[in-house]
Amino acid sequence: MHYWLGVDFGTSGARAIAINPEAAIVAQTQCSLDTQQPTLWQTALWTLLDALPPTITANLVAIAINGTSSTLLFCDERGVPLSDPLLYNDDRGKEVLEEVRAIAPSQPVVGSATSSFAKLLWWEQTIRPKVAQPSDAPIYLMHQADWLSFLLHGAIGISDYHNALKLGYDVGTLRYPDWLVDSPARPSNPATALTKRCVRASKVVLPQVRVPGEAIAPLRPALAQRFGIAETCKICAGTTDSIAAFLASGARSPGDAVTSLGSTLALKLLSNVRVDEARYGLYSHRLGKLWLVGGASNTGGAVLRQFFDAAELEHLSQRIDPQKISPFTYYPLTRPGERFPINDPHLEPQLEPRPEDPAEFLHGILEAIARIESLGYQRLQELGATPLRQVYTAGGGAQNEPWMVMRSRCLQVPVCRSPQTEAAYGTAWLAQNGVIW
Repeated sequence: MHYWLGVDFGTSGARAIAINPEAAIVAQTQCSLDTQQPTLWQTALWTLLDALPPTITANLVAIAINGTSSTLLFCDERGVPLSDPLLYNDDRGKEVLEEVRAIAPSQPVVGSATSSFAKLLWWEQTIRPKVAQPSDAPIYLMHQADWLSFLLHGAIGISDYHNALKLGYDVGTLRYPDWLVDSPARPSNPATALTKRCVRASKVVLPQVRVPGEAIAPLRPALAQRFGIAETCKICAGTTDSIAAFLASGARSPGDAVTSLGSTLALKLLSNVRVDEARYGLYSHRLGKLWLVGGASNTGGAVLRQFFDAAELEHLSQRIDPQKISPFTYYPLTRPGERFPINDPHLEPQLEPRPEDPAEFLHGILEAIARIESLGYQRLQELGATPLRQVYTAGGGAQNEPWMVMRSRCLQVPVCRSPQTEAAYGTAWLAQNGVIW
């Protein structure tokens, strides 16, 4: 029997899931991450591999890893980090945003303070001068998933086009754009060279970009022996945690979508057409010949938690008739401001009038979030995305049956729970199948 392993590094822990040829889970392990440091990432990865049953490790065909989007390391040629990682939510790139937007004015995906490109510019200007590294020594930019995969295969400087998107990699042409390799923000080394293996920009070597799920190299022999893993096991190019969660959902055809009902409302639609729209913060990830179009609203579970605890949500939801349309036209937000599906940074929360019956109030909020979800998918289609055909649901809200019925009524398409929700499962599926579209 052959098995495929997916490893997920999230914000507070790591998980590994192994699947068989039928994509059924055969083993899973997990561990917590108290702090986000490379030494702890490595310890966690070794812990996960150690905990797998020998019958699984001995028959592993491939391993893939996902990490948090735009979490970066800068390493020497041995892969040793030269400074602390810049995490997914690190916004010190705001100090260089004016330069970022001057270099790439038409690239909204890199125009955020937390983008990989903003972090790169900030690191070069702020941290690089303090690093005790010879001036001619290469420095490798590596995303979290890149570095963890490097520990397994040993080939430094390799990424995937999901992680590289926010660095500025052009997923349409599958190359680094000229504005990145010839960036005027790097006067210390104006001569740049696009080589077969990498792009060198200033003193930082940008990674070679592979297709997610593509085999890179076999597992290092010493690690194969240590963990009892088959020496033929391939390490594959990885992905980001959010893409891995989408792959876990079961969405496979254009028009399939995943709504994540967490603190906020996140929509992802598999489309034949690429959609990028700066007004709404929309951009598309590539999935082979298809596109994964994503948008996020500020509404969601955080608003519900302002008014109800978990027990109240469960009890009051059972009193709601999901086929009945609520008379209240709320727009639930925790604070002013919305970007998608309405672009209005000053949009005020609308939660009045409030009825005396808390079940009616909850009905109005759930109905409003369902309407916003529907408007979000309508907006994607107005911008050219493939029409919606069905929605898979992940997140805590997926457990609320009346809300599921209500959402299906508003969306006018089937709504179902995702059969799998763990990003590690989606990454195992990627290791098994690659990008099949």
